[in-house]
Amino acid sequence: MATASTDSQRSMVVFLTCCVAAIGGFLFGFDSGVINGTVDGLKQAFGSNSAATGFNVASMLLGCAVGAFFAGRLADRFGRRSLLLVSAVLFLISAWGSGVATGSIEFVIYRVLGGLAVGAASVMSPAYISEIAPAGVRGRLATVQQIAIISGLFFSFLNNYVLAHLAGASTETLWFGFEAWRCMFWMELLPAGIFLVALLFIPESPRYLVSAGKTEQADRVLNMVHEESAARERLGEIRNSLAQSHKPRLRDLINSKTGKIYRVVWVGIGLAIFQQLVGINVVFYYGAVLWQAVGFSENDALLINVISGAVSIVACLLAIGLIDRIGRKPLLWVGSVGMSITLMIMVYAFSTGELVDGSLQLPGNNGVIALLAANAYVFFFNSSWGPVMWVMLGEMFPNRVRGSGLAVAGLCQWLANFGITITFPIMLSAIGLAGAYGFYALCAIISVFFVFRFILETKGRELEDMAYE
Repeated sequence: MATASTDSQRSMVVFLTCCVAAIGGFLFGFDSGVINGTVDGLKQAFGSNSAATGFNVASMLLGCAVGAFFAGRLADRFGRRSLLLVSAVLFLISAWGSGVATGSIEFVIYRVLGGLAVGAASVMSPAYISEIAPAGVRGRLATVQQIAIISGLFFSFLNNYVLAHLAGASTETLWFGFEAWRCMFWMELLPAGIFLVALLFIPESPRYLVSAGKTEQADRVLNMVHEESAARERLGEIRNSLAQSHKPRLRDLINSKTGKIYRVVWVGIGLAIFQQLVGINVVFYYGAVLWQAVGFSENDALLINVISGAVSIVACLLAIGLIDRIGRKPLLWVGSVGMSITLMIMVYAFSTGELVDGSLQLPGNNGVIALLAANAYVFFFNSSWGPVMWVMLGEMFPNRVRGSGLAVAGLCQWLANFGITITFPIMLSAIGLAGAYGFYALCAIISVFFVFRFILETKGRELEDMAYE
């Protein structure tokens, strides 16, 4: 019989192991957010116009799409932890190279390498956590991934604000003759190095070990996180599940009887795409540009990003407390409704502005209203779609389509992210902030009906039990 002490030790092993895996999420967030404070530096250093700047910012997402698409297949072949180790190395290379780049092409190459790391980590970190964590706490522990992502964003915003403040502006010289925006990228080297070292001390996924014929190792790992009888039961479940499955193939996504793609695949793609169509990464990638466009200084705009990052962390903590209590679907639905309302308020505020010397001036208190609505929007997203989408993708697919389903959903998520990111500067100059955010508001409204009609609850169900046709 297990004692309170051994149960506590097992819980601590699960928690610490998941935290190490979630550092990949921290780097995902940091790498995504650091670009926010460097846009002016990129424009000045590379002499790029709006379209070229949009591509420089969005280039990482091409690597993300490729990394996410192939991550599942490579992880099935080489292991979850092995792939995360490769991601850590790529994070280090990208962080250094992005800061030393002297031209757009060189910069894009390093950002794409970082994107490969982000894409792989975005799929493998939550998948690893889902495979190592017991079903009763899987939702909360998988949400640690989103906390890590948002923490990465927060610290990247704080990093950008502090370095720009020390230098006087992101384009001014800071350390050793280098501009502040270059130093912003180099600060990522520290967490990337910690991730690389910490990964050496966590076990491989038991699901992968069984599939690789390393049953004894899998049994040891399961006994680290379950009491003996539960570990034996889980080992048997994994064996039975794998005996009925095979290596991921894209044709697995098609029902051989009907010739149609399984419904769960479309739902996974819908979840992945709607998470981006609501425009959240426009706030994360272009927050400084957004708030400067409505009259705030660069310093104030970077500070606003820090505040948004703090709001995001609070929202994710709320999601952790609720996801295994009320379930995934209610959180998604409330989030969609909240985002729809707050985005419409932002559209109204932006629509009242007038261009004065190239900047959008909002009358009266509309600037404050837009700022409050934006932070409320960030709160609703990060207490719902932000963490829940990743949790559901990690657990909603039946085993026979899990690898291929994750690959396709991850690819679509990053392609949608790329599309939204690269089009924002163009939309900003063509139809203005009100028009751009009007599109995001429309997508949020549609997502309300998508959740209500298509999402099924996955709370408390073992991965082997998923049958989401």
